[in-house]
Amino acid sequence: MKLPFVVFGLAPLTVLLTACEKPAGTTSSAPSATAAATPPAATPAASASAPAEPAKRAGEPPTSVTAQHVLVAYKGAERCPKGVTRSKVEAKKRAEEISAKAKAGADFSALVAEHSDDPAAKERMGSVGKFTRDKMAKAFSDAAFELGVGEASAPVETPFGYHVIKRNQ
Repeated sequence: MKLPFVVFGLAPLTVLLTACEKPAGTTSSAPSATAAATPPAATPAASASAPAEPAKRAGEPPTSVTAQHVLVAYKGAERCPKGVTRSKVEAKKRAEEISAKAKAGADFSALVAEHSDDPAAKERMGSVGKFTRDKMAKAFSDAAFELGVGEASAPVETPFGYHVIKRNQ
């Protein structure tokens, strides 16, 4: 008897496949010890559907990330561009609006072009390149390393203003 192949997880699949192979007349409803001990890769169907093994172990934090950012500066922030007159409260509100747009799927490069107060970031479409934790302000690094690939952050305050960060890699 052929069963449809549906993957709900590798361990249940192994138990299901092993349970189907029991001889007729077996009344035990509990999976056998061999079913629990059989590694998921032992079943050809499971190994064929499993994704390729990543270079790092799952759960290991990355040693570097690649990101883009929008900087919303305020008067008095470090290296604040001339002409920026908004208050810290106004800057935070603007950064929250940009963050909401980014999280809703807006084109991040377009958000940089429209909203960033960092002229160098505008030239690079917000890219800060690939960096390790120690290369950026602590709050910026902490936020960037917490994001999943493709995710955008809530506003992150550094001495330069508020950043909205998108992790790209």
